[in-house]
Amino acid sequence: MADITWEAPFCGEGNSCFRLGTDPEGNGYIAIAGQEDRYLTDSVAALRTLIADIKAGKADHLL
Repeated sequence: MADITWEAPFCGEGNSCFRLGTDPEGNGYIAIAGQEDRYLTDSVAALRTLIADIKAGKADHLL
């Protein structure tokens, strides 16, 4: 099991809470709060790009 440091959950009103995490090897993780044993993982650089793209509105069509 990876040594993941999880951030506090990001929660929307009435929605699931998501958690972001990193490990010492430079991997990034996304999980639903309470289900951290079932995560998506990629590099921290990929996670950084995902967050930047979301902030830039590239996922607005999903809202």
